[in-house]
Amino acid sequence: MKVILLGTGGPRPDPRRQGPALVVEIGDERLLFDSGRGVTVQLVRAGVRLSDVNPVFITHHHYDHIGDLGDLILSTWLQGRPKPLRVYGPSGILQVVDGLINHVYAKDIMFRDQGEPAVGGWKPVDAVEIEPGFVLDTPRWRVTAQQVVHGNELKIPRDLVWVALGYRVEAEGKVLAISGDTIDCTGLDLLAAGADVLVQDCYLADAELTNPHAQLLARYVHTTSSVVGKIATRNRVRKLVLTHFREKSDELMRSLESDVRRDWDGPLVLGEDLTTIEV
Repeated sequence: MKVILLGTGGPRPDPRRQGPALVVEIGDERLLFDSGRGVTVQLVRAGVRLSDVNPVFITHHHYDHIGDLGDLILSTWLQGRPKPLRVYGPSGILQVVDGLINHVYAKDIMFRDQGEPAVGGWKPVDAVEIEPGFVLDTPRWRVTAQQVVHGNELKIPRDLVWVALGYRVEAEGKVLAISGDTIDCTGLDLLAAGADVLVQDCYLADAELTNPHAQLLARYVHTTSSVVGKIATRNRVRKLVLTHFREKSDELMRSLESDVRRDWDGPLVLGEDLTTIEV
């Protein structure tokens, strides 16, 4: 099992990092997690055939995680996807996919379906809403999900808080945990326990927590450099991979690494776009 970090940035545009997404390679299968800014181009840069990408797992519906889902749907089809694209996600994924296919890109899909017959006809998308727990099991791999905490305690109306999930992938005798966007919480521990690799949200370094907004993010929205090492240590993770960074100078990245090393002495990867990790 191999992981390629396609995008390691966040919602703020960063010339060094694309939006959140990673692909998991298991044999000849390619599982995609999230579909942030630039995901389709990053898949091509990583040498992944777009027609091989299936299924897709979405952690939550913030725009930085689904911003290029429409591009992915159409591009995989136009590049020869042989069957329906399966998209799994929390409550709301049906509306997201329906909006893209039947509203935003409906006319474009019909234009290409009828005007470019070499494509082979429209291949639909099967969206599936999932709950925490078992998601999908195949002869090669198994995926489960846990609900994590991402903005739940912000002082905003409850209907503005999306359900956020993290995923756990088991294959080839190995375990990969993908935190999604989260703070430290029980669901994250359930995902990370004993994982060979934990791909962990780490938006801010301690040195950035200098204003009320950053402090609010660290308390309610994202894990930070002072927390992620503790999470990996107590869950006996074998390798910690950090991602979903706010744009940072090299000096801030070094500071972030020093923060993590206070609590974590195991293998550590500060993710960059197209970093590859063997699980």
